[in-house]
Amino acid sequence: MRFANRREAGRQLAEALDKFRGQEGVVYALPRGGVPLGQEVARRLDMPLDVLIPRKIGHPMQPEYAICAVPEHGQRVCNPREEAAVDPQWLATAEARERAEARRRRGLYGRADSPSVVGKIAIIVDDGIATGLTMRAAIRDADAREPAHVVVAIPVVPASTAATLETEADELVALEITDHYLGAVGAYYGSFAQVSDQEVVAMLEECER
Repeated sequence: MRFANRREAGRQLAEALDKFRGQEGVVYALPRGGVPLGQEVARRLDMPLDVLIPRKIGHPMQPEYAICAVPEHGQRVCNPREEAAVDPQWLATAEARERAEARRRRGLYGRADSPSVVGKIAIIVDDGIATGLTMRAAIRDADAREPAHVVVAIPVVPASTAATLETEADELVALEITDHYLGAVGAYYGSFAQVSDQEVVAMLEECER
């Protein structure tokens, strides 16, 4: 499965989530790339759009390869083998750096007064998943907000990661679960330009109007 861009992926994902339309809930997008998809989902389901800001900790020698992820609140989620192989002081410094970046983005996006999801449906949206650590951190953050039902919504996910997510969320909605993952989220998109902080702010503000 290949998408022209994030908007197209978001529209298809919104269709797959149509059973939730008319129910009370909050759509949580993972910035920055998940926000265009989250906006499409929020529009179709007529739910407010908010963000969860987990931060990936990349391997010291391969920064794009996630070994841990840090939710805004709560403990980090790690690949145990990779966590044991790195220097604990380096990991603590990396975690502090990513938590600081999450705080920066939270302040920039102006979401201090997040809509309540207590007893409602939390739908967590991103543009893709590889190891799943970032999404697992987001699930923990969502769980702490006491929703009745947590849904992970994603265009494409490796089968092994999907199996893990299904044990940690109440429901997984994916357009494709594959045993032959292409190795990078961008490989599933014709256009995969970086989303800026300013674009995220604009999309969040538009959904509030």
